[in-house]
Amino acid sequence: MIRVLQANALHCSGMAIILNELIADGTTTALGTPVTREDLQKRIENAPTGSAWHVAEDEEGNVVGFQWIEPADYLPDGAAEIATFARMGKTGLGIGSALFDTTRRVAKELGYEWINADIRADNSGGLAYYQSRGFEDYGRKTGVRMSNGRVVDKVLKRYDL
Repeated sequence: MIRVLQANALHCSGMAIILNELIADGTTTALGTPVTREDLQKRIENAPTGSAWHVAEDEEGNVVGFQWIEPADYLPDGAAEIATFARMGKTGLGIGSALFDTTRRVAKELGYEWINADIRADNSGGLAYYQSRGFEDYGRKTGVRMSNGRVVDKVLKRYDL
């Protein structure tokens, strides 16, 4: 059973563990620098108006995933950017579905018209996740240099609310 909650300072250690595992793996996230609990706590506390952060917990209260939406300078008014992270080895358990059900509802409440996902083209799991939620391709960025020097393409996907 997955429970979705608004993220707070108590969740930041679990979120940092998940994100750092994904960063170390290097195959799914565009992020390249490890984060601390404090980094994430500051990011939540300083999130711009229109942001929403949620965590997914398992039956024991362990953070197994998290998702946020927030406005982005490169997007028009009415659009939010989304980021989703699940614990390695825990995909396919309903974590992403539970998170997106909450995020979609909150995005509507915040007045967004659509959600943008900016996904590495080599991240087959991320592409499949957003496609299965109903996101549709609308653009592509080519030759994006990651912080580790690797160059990848990115797929832009859109979900109309």
